[in-house]
Amino acid sequence: MKQRIITALVLAPLAIAAIFFLPLKFFILFATVVFLLASKEWAGFVSKEPSSKILYVFAIILGISLFLIPSEHIWIEHTLNPYISSGLVVAAVWWCVALLMVIGYPGSAKRWKSSRATKALFGLLTLVPFFWGLVVLRSVNINVDFYFGSQLVMYVFLLVWAADSGAYFAGRQFGKRKLAPNVSPGKTIEGLLGGVVCAAIVAYFASQYFAIADNKLVIFFIASIITTLVSALGDLTESIFKREAGLKDSSNLLPGHGGILDRIDSLTAALPVFSLIYIYWLA
Repeated sequence: MKQRIITALVLAPLAIAAIFFLPLKFFILFATVVFLLASKEWAGFVSKEPSSKILYVFAIILGISLFLIPSEHIWIEHTLNPYISSGLVVAAVWWCVALLMVIGYPGSAKRWKSSRATKALFGLLTLVPFFWGLVVLRSVNINVDFYFGSQLVMYVFLLVWAADSGAYFAGRQFGKRKLAPNVSPGKTIEGLLGGVVCAAIVAYFASQYFAIADNKLVIFFIASIITTLVSALGDLTESIFKREAGLKDSSNLLPGHGGILDRIDSLTAALPVFSLIYIYWLA
């Protein structure tokens, strides 16, 4: 526990400082480092003998996307670059597929667990949209209000943290019915509902802070609840890949916390989904 607290006290301020104070190009560099570290860990899901080839492939694909979409072209005349918007739509479809994988596990794993290429593809569908969802949110209105996008990113972080905390305490106090016993036996339906309630409270205060217009208030709450539910799906999906790889943690990079993927598993789903809804229905 001591290690866990020390690691959190070091990493949390660094992450928050990067989100709020880095210029966009340096923030993209920060997000790239997170992406590459997570990609290296994903190689452990692909094979029991992780190969650096996975990291190289992921890095090349991210590099191609950055070449096609430089920071000054993320927005084109106040409209999101069509490459990014298409990628976010693909991500939404991927998380629908992931939901079916979770519901059908362990039977669903028979279709892909022996295919390294398929597991690598799942990694790309998880991490590339996560990267661009993070960058897109940070870049919203950046030329008008440098900190607005930072606040949106932090809002998603707070939603996920509130949901995790609410699920933990509600699960311990009231948890009886298993949410996904074959994937994560400790998670309960009551815990999930507790997480949703906590996230809804955060959403209420955020709606006041962001001064969401009355005609968009319902959409904002729906977007927040969907993001909360999808964040739980991100956690469960990573649990499937760890189970199939025989891993407890994605790595031991962060003392007391496991690996990068263990810290961002919920965010890999929450960020692209919230970004998609925000850009099309709230911006």
